[in-house]
Amino acid sequence: MKLPIEQQLIDWGIEYEKAEHPPVFTCAEAEEKVPPLPGAHIKNLFLRDRKGRRHFLLVVACEKRVDLKVLAQIIAVDKLGMASGERLQKYLGVEPGAVTLLALVNDREKAVELVVDAEVWAAEALKCHPLVNTATLVIARNGIERLLEKTGHALQVVEVPSRED
Repeated sequence: MKLPIEQQLIDWGIEYEKAEHPPVFTCAEAEEKVPPLPGAHIKNLFLRDRKGRRHFLLVVACEKRVDLKVLAQIIAVDKLGMASGERLQKYLGVEPGAVTLLALVNDREKAVELVVDAEVWAAEALKCHPLVNTATLVIARNGIERLLEKTGHALQVVEVPSRED
């Protein structure tokens, strides 16, 4: 079954490969349940600044443990924390577990800033949920660039710091 976001991608000339699978909520579940696909295996974190005035979609490799304190300094914000499910629904129109950079199509006000780890951006393709966590799309980096051009979102590529525990 084709999802509305898939038709949007087709209309914009963005090619993708699709795999359907049981619902996944974590990178570990995705490793287990998603068939092998090319592209960077990523996680998407929906963040907000201390006062909740700025919102960020952070895209990093699954294995990276992000140091939010240092990242806040890099992107010049006063403290970063996870945003609530309510904020996620309000700004990106998706449920927890389905966070994806494709949800930027729902951010018509451009209230969400996209931050992608340089390591992820160096990959030829990214794996993305199509606004639900029961499928994964593989989209080439130039397709992601086209998506951002169409949605009007700027891309900030940074060296996302790792947390050492």
